[in-house]
Parts: sequence; C-alpha cells; structure tokens
Amino acid sequence: MTYRDVVSPQVLAWSLTAVASRLPVAMAPLALVFLVRERPGGYSLGAILAAAYVVGEIVGAPLLGMRLRPDRARPQLAAGLAAGSAGFAGLGLWPDAHAALLAAFALLAGGAPAGVAGGLRTLLTTLVPERAVQQALSTESLLMSGVWAVSPAAVTGLALGVAPRVPLLLGAVLMAVSVAGLWFLPAGWASGGADGKSPAGPSRARALVGAWPVFVTGAASITLLGLAELVLPALLEQRGIEVGWAGPLLAGLAVGSGLGAFLYGLRAWPGRLGTRSAVLMCGMSACVVVAALSPTTAGIAAALVVGGMLQACVLVTRNLSLREAVPPEAVAAGYSVMYAAASAGYAATGSLAGLLLKVTAPSTAVLAGVGLALVLTAAGWWGEVRPAGSTARGDRPVGRFADAPKAVAPGPEGPPIRGGGDAERRL
Repeated sequence: MTYRDVVSPQVLAWSLTAVASRLPVAMAPLALVFLVRERPGGYSLGAILAAAYVVGEIVGAPLLGMRLRPDRARPQLAAGLAAGSAGFAGLGLWPDAHAALLAAFALLAGGAPAGVAGGLRTLLTTLVPERAVQQALSTESLLMSGVWAVSPAAVTGLALGVAPRVPLLLGAVLMAVSVAGLWFLPAGWASGGADGKSPAGPSRARALVGAWPVFVTGAASITLLGLAELVLPALLEQRGIEVGWAGPLLAGLAVGSGLGAFLYGLRAWPGRLGTRSAVLMCGMSACVVVAALSPTTAGIAAALVVGGMLQACVLVTRNLSLREAVPPEAVAAGYSVMYAAASAGYAATGSLAGLLLKVTAPSTAVLAGVGLALVLTAAGWWGEVRPAGSTARGDRPVGRFADAPKAVAPGPEGPPIRGGGDAERRL
C-alpha cells in the first residue's frame, strides 16, 4: 500500500479546492473574535458570533448533506460555497453592523457550506482506485492538519498586522475560488441505485441512524481533542508554565496529527475497524491524561504530539468505517452528519470545560473529560460489534450492508483489490 495511486492532476485540483474551502472554516471562530474585540463587550460578542457560526455548521451539515444528489452534486456544492462566501463577505464588509446582523452573517457563513466537506470527501474517493481509499483519506487528513495548523497564525497576523476584517474577507475570496475549483473535478459520483437515482430521504435517514456508533466514536475523538485544546492555557497556568507556550504546543499537536495521518496510510493495519478505533481512542486518552498530569513543558508537548498522531488515525478509521456501515448513496450524507457530530462534540466540550473550570482544577477537568470520552468510545465500540454473526473470513461483523454488492474501502480487513476499472471507483 503506497501513495502512488493518490498522485494525479485531479487529486491535486481536489487538494487545492479542499484547502480553499476549508481554510476559511478553520479561521472563522478566531477571526470573529478579532473582528469585534474592540467594541464594547467585544469578547462576549465574539463568543456569541463564534457560537452562531458553529450552530450553523451543526444544523447545516446534516440538513444540506442529506439533500446532496450524486447526479448533480457540483451545482449544490457550488451554491453552498457561494452562499458561505457571501456570509464571510458580509462580516468583513460591515464589521460595525448590529450584532444581530453579524450573527445572521455568521450563521450563513457556517451553515451554507457545511455540507461541502462530505461532498468533497466523497468526490476524492472517486478519483482514486478503491484499493487506495485509505491513502486518499489519510491525504485529506494530512492536508486538513496543515490547514488547522496555519490558520491561527494567519488570523492573528492579518487581524493585528493589517485589519480585523481582513481574515474574513480572505475567507470570502478563498470560498469563491473553491467554487471555480469544482469545475476541475467530476460533476458528481455514482449513486449506487439500480435506476441511477439516490433513494428517498427517509431511506437514507434510516441508513444513517443505523450508523450511530461511527458518529459517536468520531464525536468522542473530537471531544477529547477539544478538551486538550480548550483547557491547555489554564493547565499551563496550573503548572506554573508560561501561557505563551499554548500556541507552540497546539502547533505540535497539529504536526503530530499530520504525521499520524501520513503514517496510517503507509500500510494495512490488523483488526476490525471498530476495535481499532477503540484501541486508538484508549491510546489517545492515555496521552491526554499524561498531558494533564505532567509537570513539565516537555512532557505535555510529547503527550500532545503523540495524541495528535493517534487522533488523526481515529478519524481516518472512522471514515473507513462509515463507508462500510451505510450504502453508497448515503456516504456523502454520512460524512456531513459526522461533521455535525464533531462540531456538536467540540461545542459541548467548550461548555463542559467552562463549567468544570469554575469548580475544579484544570487537570481534574481534563480527567473528567477523558472519562466521558471513554464512555462514548465504549458505547460506539459496543454498537459496532453488537450485530450477531460475521463474515466467512471472520474479520468483520455482518452489518446491514456488509454483504451488499458495493465497493467497500479495502483497508486492512482484506487483501488489496487489484485493477482500477470504473467499478472500483464508485462508492
């Protein structure tokens, strides 16, 4: 298993489009805080705008993802990105507008393009042979780790060095550029239906409900990561370490995430996908515990780098599990629901951290969050292994779609699929 099958002009075009569409998303929360911080009650207003943006993502991802049609994905994705660009432009052009109008722009900027991530991920898997899906998803995770690593520095530099509105105007331009990038990619993907049409909404919704363990474990990983990020400044103060180390430590976490995604795609890994995710989550939890209890900067840094590596592996595994858990026509919607679950998990983590820090020490708050993440992990693992029976090979539980005649991400459960015909390129 190598990355050679992922290297192509179309994957390069996809990468540029994905980065252009995701960098504004990564910049948005911090950019909103900088936009209004000099107004009366600016930091509180910035938190409200960031919350409106996240609410837009949580609501928009499943709502719009469920409506994505494989046969006309391009215009739908373009419309979402164009509307998101308009939301970012409104924030940047009228930074002194009434708080309600800014919140509406933030809601639009977060919600309108929220279904794009799932659609682009589905498009990516159609650009490579089926045997290279794991490498493609690892490549996506590597790219997104880079995006999230550079976005804080980009926002801070532009907002303080040029003007607070500039990061949001840049986000509007990047999203508009990503609309043009869609025309260098396939117009859609195969629906998997016998008549070439995707099934009705209720059928797709039932399929996604059956995949709840995948979403629970994915949300648990983001919850754990969010906990480490949000409590880190308070944790450093508790240990008597300069709070300024928070930036470099989080950058190290992002670098570790990118490295983990790259290494994960280099080979096949043993075990069921669900069990593998649970083991990786336990390892990630251990890293967060070490970071919470370590008295030194070096110990915290090492724990966060390794934890970032494991978290990237969890996300790739979850994406592969989703492809096995739902029929082909529901995969793009499933990615969008997972995105919403991750956003909800991160938002819940912020609320939980805020409450716990009022009544307990930062290290105790982290340990409580780790306990919650492990409970969610156990629930997700139980939900995945619960179906009775297994395949003849005995390496994967028989779910609703385990024996369906569809192309499934090969991963480590079986030998690589040879060849590269159209049948392997369909979801």
